[in-house]
Amino acid sequence: MRFSLVAAGLLGLAIAHPVEKRQALPPVDSMTDESILQLALYLEHLELVLYTSGYENFTDAEYTAAGFPAGFRENVGVIASHEATHAATISSILEAAGYSPVPPCTYKFPYDSPTSFVDLANMITSVGIGAYLGGAQNLTDDPTLLTAASSILTVEARHDSYLRAGVGGSPFPTAFDTALTGVYAYNLAQMFIVSCPMQLPLTILPKLTLKSPAMPPPNLQPPTPAGTPLQFTYDPSTFFVQPAAGAPLYIALINMVTNITYTEVTSCGTNCAQIPVPAGAAGAAFAVLTTFSGADNLNENQLSALGSLTGPAEVILS
Repeated sequence: MRFSLVAAGLLGLAIAHPVEKRQALPPVDSMTDESILQLALYLEHLELVLYTSGYENFTDAEYTAAGFPAGFRENVGVIASHEATHAATISSILEAAGYSPVPPCTYKFPYDSPTSFVDLANMITSVGIGAYLGGAQNLTDDPTLLTAASSILTVEARHDSYLRAGVGGSPFPTAFDTALTGVYAYNLAQMFIVSCPMQLPLTILPKLTLKSPAMPPPNLQPPTPAGTPLQFTYDPSTFFVQPAAGAPLYIALINMVTNITYTEVTSCGTNCAQIPVPAGAAGAAFAVLTTFSGADNLNENQLSALGSLTGPAEVILS
């Protein structure tokens, strides 16, 4: 069963938990700041609807029967109220600077049980965390805006830790989280979008689909062993640039703050690429199909702008 929800119809929980008033709002000093905040708001809207649906679609008894601790559903509602506060705060910052905040979309979320909801929420929250980490380096030097974004990021990380512990996973699977560029985070959100009254001016990349193992994983522990095959499917007719005939393809795996790992793919069938899980990879990782081998030492921003044939696809390794 798929729960498809319209954000505008889920205002009750946000009203029940009103936004705290603040004395002053951080400034938005550039169009770069504005674009980062609009993406953050785009993702906060998505998370608000996701967590509200997880609160409204299941009862306390259903969460308990699925093995979650007492009070888990109530805490999912608290997370939803936090997302409402985050969305309202970012909207206020944008409006105070003269910008129109991006409105909510209509979403679909592929879960059918409390456990599959929480597994999916871990994947989506990992994208939000990555977007805040990636955006922080490009924000203005004004400390109040950076502090506001950072304070949201730390709360998002606490949400994710609570959810992961609820399904028996490690609440802190890695020493570092994985940063994402705006383009990558925006593309990862698209799989949950039915329609939007307004999209952001960011590139939509051709799709890379993780074929195996299935995501979200039914159990976050133990970590996926190094060498485990990862299989991805793609449609070469959608590539923005066609590789030279016979040119090798690579999966660039973005994980934590280490260098991007490039692995030449082997075929697992028509339009199917396979690589082994690299040694040391853990937590949330993001795969991109590329012709770059790593010899060019592209950073994630360069790979996002210049080197992505498809992707990204999210892979939860632990």
